[in-house]
Amino acid sequence: MHLLRKIITHLPKAISGKETDVTTGSIRRAIFLLSVPMVLEMMMESIFFLVDAYFVSSLGANAIATVGLTESVLTLVYAVAIGLSMGVTAIVARRIGEKDVRSAAHTAVQSIYLGVLIAILVSIVGMLFPKEILALMGGEADLVAEGYGYTQILLGGNVTIMLLFIINAIFRGAGDASVAMRVLIFSNLLNIGLDPLFIFGWGPIPAFGVKGAAIATTIGRGSAVIFQLLILFYGWSRIKITLRDVGVQFQLMMKLVKVSLGGIGQFIIGTSSWVFLMRIMAEFGSEVLAGYTIAIRVLMFTLMPSWGMSNAAATLVGQNLGARQPERAERSVWKTSKYNAWFMAAVSVFYLVFAERILQIFSENPAVIENGALSLRVIAAGYVAYAYGMVVIQAFNGAGNTRTPTIINFFCFWLFQLPVAYVASIQLEWGAFGVLLAITAAEILIAIVGIIWFKRGRWKLVEV
Repeated sequence: MHLLRKIITHLPKAISGKETDVTTGSIRRAIFLLSVPMVLEMMMESIFFLVDAYFVSSLGANAIATVGLTESVLTLVYAVAIGLSMGVTAIVARRIGEKDVRSAAHTAVQSIYLGVLIAILVSIVGMLFPKEILALMGGEADLVAEGYGYTQILLGGNVTIMLLFIINAIFRGAGDASVAMRVLIFSNLLNIGLDPLFIFGWGPIPAFGVKGAAIATTIGRGSAVIFQLLILFYGWSRIKITLRDVGVQFQLMMKLVKVSLGGIGQFIIGTSSWVFLMRIMAEFGSEVLAGYTIAIRVLMFTLMPSWGMSNAAATLVGQNLGARQPERAERSVWKTSKYNAWFMAAVSVFYLVFAERILQIFSENPAVIENGALSLRVIAAGYVAYAYGMVVIQAFNGAGNTRTPTIINFFCFWLFQLPVAYVASIQLEWGAFGVLLAITAAEILIAIVGIIWFKRGRWKLVEV
């Protein structure tokens, strides 16, 4: 009862985001105040995937597989966006910890410039070669013909993804996690309303099919980015951008690039491995691929809250290092890891018991349900390890030590996960189970290596 009363007392403060100084007072309270809005923010991000999967699932296995193949390519965009956002969070959090809000605003502006530049390059490729991208990923001819419009729109409009991540990273680094949460709530409400309109048509709006999901999602994210920019320029968060901040500062931009390169590298390594795994899964047919795609989207719904707690750890580490409190930063990481593990353990049990029932929400195809349920169970079996691994890796990133997670990802994903997945699924003929086994084993390995490396404590000495 005492714990429940504390939760009820602090919940409004966490959602409102009024109290942002996490360098003093109770660490447990600081974790709660940061984690609640960050968990809700990440859940809002994952709802994009679930809503699209729900409405697109009625269009057939090809449509679902198209979404899965496109999302696997988009993970490379997410890799750059998240990698850059990690550098942004680390530097902004450090400046906020030092009470230098003006420098934090300068960092925010330069990060936005970088995001736009990268997004333009991706848009050109996505607009010109959507069919080739799907074909390269193993999509069959009818799938490519039916779904290339979805790929073209999402890749062409990737600037909305890039800026949504980067600007929310600015808010998180400043301790304004509740602002990022509100932005994504607004964006998701739009997406939920627009998805059925553009997919199935209504009144003067034609039925665009799977392409409509991309239109709705891009509009939803684009509207959220406009909302974010208004918040920054009108000073509705801790950081306010003024006209004197909007100039290009090459030295600061290069510093941001340097800190972010490790983050971008680690996520390109991680997400490119997901692309190859998706390519292997495509060898087993559209129904296996569709089941796997749905399962991954469902898993993301619970991985995102876990990622939210990990982001809270990153902010705590960055701000406490800025305030010259490394021991408090370390204690914050271990406490956050423990709470994350409790959450993930409960979720894994739920997936192990109700896997088929969850898949039945999205598909009536027995083969899709069978393969999706298998994916849920095997991946969820490693959830407790995921919990510790995600928090520790994000703690490195929050300290600005993005190089260490990059090395860990390289060995665990490229040198372990991909070879094991290929050998198990193709050479040993274990099929999709071989891929799933490799995914879970790699995440457990990341947790073990990450914890050992974190205990060495060298991350406390990084300057950003």
